[in-house]
Amino acid sequence: MAEPETTEANQPRIEKLKEQAHQMQTDQKELDIYRHTFIRYMGYSNEVGEAFRPLVPRSFVAASYGMAIGYVCTDTFDKALRHQMAGGSDREVLLMGADVFTWQMLASVIIPGLTINRITAISRSLLRKSPSIVLKTLPTIIGLASIPLIVHPIDHMVDRLMDATYRKMVR
Repeated sequence: MAEPETTEANQPRIEKLKEQAHQMQTDQKELDIYRHTFIRYMGYSNEVGEAFRPLVPRSFVAASYGMAIGYVCTDTFDKALRHQMAGGSDREVLLMGADVFTWQMLASVIIPGLTINRITAISRSLLRKSPSIVLKTLPTIIGLASIPLIVHPIDHMVDRLMDATYRKMVR
């Protein structure tokens, strides 16, 4: 396709199209490291703590929640700061931060933590007549094996929940 002839009349339009094309390329290259890389699993550290609950002291489980919440706060700060640096208003930055924090707390801490806790507890209940070593280790193994299986379904469910509630409210 031939480039349009450059004249003073169409120069602003051509520059705008070039800027839009560059922005589209930048958007495609920019990766959300907190949601689309292995770092996403840092938000699931509390699930590891929940899976190990039968084997470790409570302080280990509490520390795993601290690590997951630290991940959530880091992602929230990063997204809000980027939005502010891109020229977002204070209100937009606040809404962006609230959206990220809520999404991450639901998708990374609350729902998966509860899910793994219940999977491990139900496994223990079903195995209650098993030897002690089985009763302690098998629920942990089942809980750990469940983590990769729950990540994407929970993420998608939280996306739909946020779209139907919070994001609809703040529009």
